Amino acid sequence: IIVILALAAPLFAKYDPHAYTGLIFQRPSAQFWMGTNDVGQDVWSNLLYGGRTSLIVGFGAATLGLLISVLIGCLAAFLGGIFDNVLMRLVDVILAIPPIVLILLIAAYLKPSMFILILLLSFFLWPSGARIVRAQVLLLKSSTHINAARTFGAGLFYLIWRHIIPEMGPILSVLLIQNARKAVFMEAGLSFLGVSDPAIISWGKMMQQALSFSYLDIWKWCLLPAGMALSLTITGLMLISFSLESVLNPRLQGRKDNDYVAGY
Repeated sequence: IIVILALAAPLFAKYDPHAYTGLIFQRPSAQFWMGTNDVGQDVWSNLLYGGRTSLIVGFGAATLGLLISVLIGCLAAFLGGIFDNVLMRLVDVILAIPPIVLILLIAAYLKPSMFILILLLSFFLWPSGARIVRAQVLLLKSSTHINAARTFGAGLFYLIWRHIIPEMGPILSVLLIQNARKAVFMEAGLSFLGVSDPAIISWGKMMQQALSFSYLDIWKWCLLPAGMALSLTITGLMLISFSLESVLNPRLQGRKDNDYVAGY
């Protein structure tokens, strides 16, 4: 539902999200379903377009981070030796760096934009996925069909594209959803801290603007919709990742069947 509302925002929005409606701090009514903010913008319209921002940044960073994870994890597993050690130590270093601190430092020198934010978030999403990919590739590269492909002269990138990635499809699907959940949360947090393009509407920015008027009773009508939308999006993505993992992982499926038989 959230994805449909975000993608079809122009159809569901009653006003332009940047337009001045002429009324500020209006409570929810038939004219303004979720009221208006401090500059007279319709909160419902901002909520829909803010969802677009969160989903674009979330899945953009998740996809780019997953591609880097697959590349680094496969190269580390296939090449091994010093190359593997260097890449894994690089993963450890990146995981040890607090993301918020580094992003704030980079944002001080770069102009905030959606593209820059996607690049920064993907930089912190790929290390954990690279570890998982590397572990799976170490198991797969000794399988019969991989050895047969090598015997017939298959190159490294051919093996990755035609054999490794299809074999890891279920795991990569779960990683993509988990990365998207993390990216949506991080994007909202950075927007709340002011690290975002001022011209782009986002849920984190809506919450930040609402808290600036906490001394007025109307502030909650600007804060609660964005907070609820963010919570529901993160919860939905988390439940999807859990469901995918339980369906696509045969070990978990077998455990569920055993639990059912034992309970019966």
